[in-house]
Amino acid sequence: MSIYTVHMRPSSQEPDPDRFVFIRDGFSFWAFLLPPIWMLRYRLGLVLVGYIGAVILLAALLYFLGAPFTIIVAAGLLLSLLVGIEAATLRRFTLSRRGWNDLGIVVADDLEAAERRFFDAWVKGEPRLISPPKDVPRTRPTAFSEIIGLFPQPGGAP
Repeated sequence: MSIYTVHMRPSSQEPDPDRFVFIRDGFSFWAFLLPPIWMLRYRLGLVLVGYIGAVILLAALLYFLGAPFTIIVAAGLLLSLLVGIEAATLRRFTLSRRGWNDLGIVVADDLEAAERRFFDAWVKGEPRLISPPKDVPRTRPTAFSEIIGLFPQPGGAP
């Protein structure tokens, strides 16, 4: 099962299905293999500038420290691995900067099932899929409540 976040383009018109983006949470192979091309594909301009700056800074730092070429390549691969792991977060960051609305999350086997599940809930008018149920009590423990493994408080129950 995959987790998808759902985002809607901001507009004053009635929302239609073409204005939604589903982003699968998890590792992105293409973001790991070709980070700059992947960033251009999804129009992540600010992220691309930050990535190029990080690559130049990392390569220059390792070069001036006298690190061997294999270490520089390994550091570049680790940076690409980080981009692959955080690909969905980078896309969500860019969408939120552009004013897109985060509508919630959907858990499904694939993108088609996630879309079907989300739009079924959307048509029924159900609340945001990410919000917790309203009947969950929100209680905080008191300062002198008994916790297993701790010493009793002075003046408290033995």
